[in-house]
Parts: sequence; structure tokens; C-alpha cells
Amino acid sequence: MKQSGPINLRGVAVFRGALDAGAQAALLDRVREIARAAPMFHPETRRGKRMSVRLTSAGDFGWVSDRRGYRYEPRHPSGVDWPPIPPEVIAIWDRFAASGRVGESPTLRAPQCCLVNYYGEGARMGLHQDRDEADFAQPVVSVSLGDAGLFRVGNIERGGKTESIWLESGDVVVMSGAARLVHHGVDRIRFASSSLLPGGGRINLTLRVVT
Repeated sequence: MKQSGPINLRGVAVFRGALDAGAQAALLDRVREIARAAPMFHPETRRGKRMSVRLTSAGDFGWVSDRRGYRYEPRHPSGVDWPPIPPEVIAIWDRFAASGRVGESPTLRAPQCCLVNYYGEGARMGLHQDRDEADFAQPVVSVSLGDAGLFRVGNIERGGKTESIWLESGDVVVMSGAARLVHHGVDRIRFASSSLLPGGGRINLTLRVVT
């Protein structure tokens, strides 16, 4: 494990090498279990454009997008319940979610959604804010598995200068406090840069409190 302290990227905390190889492999097994219970699907934008990532979720809610807009739903589009968030994932939240919380911060709550995004070759995620949740005082914690992804962080307001960093397998990112609503995205992945996923690609787990 090569983690020391976090890198501060415009208020976003990046913990390098937070998960060692064994922890990454165990987490990937849990992701496969999630995908078996709630298969991955391609979401669409409000305009009907299919996103390049595939996704699924675990927890009380899952994030979905279609012509009705971006939102959380209590069930997979197929109608099945989302599986529970695995304990290994909850442990990551417990370990990192409090990072950067100071003073009289609101009580940290348990995550209600673990969004699982899969980036295949050529997939990307445009700059966006995580603002479909009800309580912005609660942090967002994400975990990278597999191929490296070029993570870009901007500002709370759209536009202006941005900064980027390559996220490697095992890195953990925490957005909280003033950085909770920054625009962020993944410009591209370095396909086949990791051997964790046999066919290549990147998985990102994002933990959020929804209600």
C-alpha cells in the first residue's frame, strides 16, 4: 500500500494506492456479484443519446438516466431490487468518508447507493455535478478499479480552468465540504493499462447518501 496523505485537487482528496492488490481483487468479486443480481445497462440522456459507460447499482437506491431525466430509483430498470451494498464497500466509506470534515460538520450517515460504472475502450464521462442527492453536507466517495482514468476537476460554476490527474486502480477519491459540488468527469481511460480486469476496462464505484 503506497498511501501516505491525500493529494488535494481543488479541494477534492485523492488517496493514492488506498487499496492493495488483494483488496482490489476482493472488491472486483463483489462487483461481479452486484452485476449478476442487477445486470449492467447503458443509460440514456434526456435527449435519448446512449451514454458510453455501462452501469448498475447496489443499496437502497440506484442511479438511472433515461428520457425522464437523471434520478434515483428503488429498483433496477428490469424491476428487480438492487442488491445490498457489500460490507467491503461500506468499510471503504467508513475509512475515508470523514476525510476533510472539520468543525461542527453534520453527522456522517451510511451510504444509500453504490453506483457501479464500467468504462470500456473509448468510454468517457463529461463534466458534471453530483447534485441529484438531497443532502449535500454528506460526502461522495469513489473507488477506481482496473485501467487508469484521466479524472478532471473544474469549478462549482460551469466553465473556467480545470485540473486533471490519472486515477489508478486502488485509488480512492473523496468530494466533501466546499468541493462537494465541483464539476468533474473522466476524459478517457488508458485501456489495458491494468491486469485487474481480464478484458480490460475501468470500474468506478461511487458511494452517496441519497435522501
